[in-house]
Amino acid sequence: MGNVLYTIGVGSKNPAKLKAVKRLFEPLGSAVISVDVPSGVSAMPQSDRETRQGAVNRSLAVLRESQAEIGIGLEGGVMDIDGEMYLCNWGALSDRNGCTITAAGARIKLPEALRDGILSGLELGDVIDRYAAKKDVRKAEGTVGILTNGRLPRDDMFYHIVTLLWGSYEFQLK
Repeated sequence: MGNVLYTIGVGSKNPAKLKAVKRLFEPLGSAVISVDVPSGVSAMPQSDRETRQGAVNRSLAVLRESQAEIGIGLEGGVMDIDGEMYLCNWGALSDRNGCTITAAGARIKLPEALRDGILSGLELGDVIDRYAAKKDVRKAEGTVGILTNGRLPRDDMFYHIVTLLWGSYEFQLK
């Protein structure tokens, strides 16, 4: 690969999250490592605020738990707007100089069956597996992939967030 620009740590072992980060950073000459760190929020974040906090917690934990120069945290959750439940996704990029940037991805309304499962206390990953009659949807196309009929898989959605993060970070470096 030649000279490595940065070592980027991803705060998850989830293949969809890792694929998104590698897709952006490896062509730029950065090494990407996966670091299994906790989100520090509930297993099923229930708001934009909680989902964003999980992403920030992951990005900072990567820096504590590895030698990466940049930590990336990606977190999925749900949020409510006027009684309707939406899928939400957040990302955070943190560096060793104390800079943390956040960005959010697209939102899509969840069908009532998914909403009802979450409101009964289940995690979206378990509910979508049953709904789609598949296993480990969260590690593949994700709920967003199921609900868009495969047009927007989870790694593409996270790629968009990571691109927002990196572009904002580069802008701040100017």
